Amino acid sequence: MPIVLTSLPQVSAGLAHIFTTLLSSCYVGSIYASKEARLQFSSNNLRIQAGHIRNKERDERWRDDPDVIRARLVAVSLATLTCCMIIFCLFWYLVGGEAKFISLAIRETLTHLGLRFNDVSIYPYLVTPLLFLGPLYALFLSESLPFQRSWSFNKDVFPIFFSVKGLRNYIIAPITEEVVFRACILTVYHLSHATRNKMIFLSPLSFGAAHLHHAWDTYNRYGRSSAALKRAVVSTLFQFTYTSIFGFYCSYLFIRTSSVFPPIVAHIFCNIMGVPQPGFEIRQSPNRKWPIVFAYLAGIVAFTFTLGPWTHMEGSLYWK
Repeated sequence: MPIVLTSLPQVSAGLAHIFTTLLSSCYVGSIYASKEARLQFSSNNLRIQAGHIRNKERDERWRDDPDVIRARLVAVSLATLTCCMIIFCLFWYLVGGEAKFISLAIRETLTHLGLRFNDVSIYPYLVTPLLFLGPLYALFLSESLPFQRSWSFNKDVFPIFFSVKGLRNYIIAPITEEVVFRACILTVYHLSHATRNKMIFLSPLSFGAAHLHHAWDTYNRYGRSSAALKRAVVSTLFQFTYTSIFGFYCSYLFIRTSSVFPPIVAHIFCNIMGVPQPGFEIRQSPNRKWPIVFAYLAGIVAFTFTLGPWTHMEGSLYWK
């Protein structure tokens, strides 16, 4: 007779914080675990013009070097599997820790991580494109949408799906980051009975903090000067803010739908679109200034009104 689980023991808030630190450290630390994945910079004194990236020297290893990217893709993929195993071990312990409970622990792990293809409709996947109505309209004006005149397979598809940098930016990073920083971490906080507001607005701070290590890369690439330090601090603070806000949104999607797939798709879409640049787009099409402004405003309004209704899923594990 199959075992039916009606409730799980509660995890303390302190233990949830420990697990969050462990999961985040496992993911970020994985890219420094091997020599192939670590960055390497020259210690030579450098004199370059402020605001310019210096030339890469021999024997240096930069973030966008293909061999570094490959090593890091392997590292974060293994780290993500490890994080999922940590969650499985936690559930196995909570349900009894005996061999007969392994299948039950697997089921609870897949359900809580949102890795099951449940009854999520198409609507949660459409909310993010609505927010980007302005940039999408600007792409339409420049005839850069798929199958328009300025769109091409080699320029717009190959770099995303068939290059090592595209694989990192648009496939592996969004998938692994959402599984770890959304599914795994929110699962732990859910088990601690954290409130929805804490899960949405506090847990993503670990996602933002996970990007702080990019400051060292920026500081070295821009010459290790006071100007480079200022640039590293400013860019890192901006990235922390942007990724944290984006984390709020993806956490909301995950909690509303009990599925990790809407956040993954939103993450991929946002990475492809990049940060909106209305000023640049208006300069590109000055005779369409007000239609572009209207498209941006319409997208924000549509996003605001559809975010709640379109992400509502009956029987959501997290949103009750």
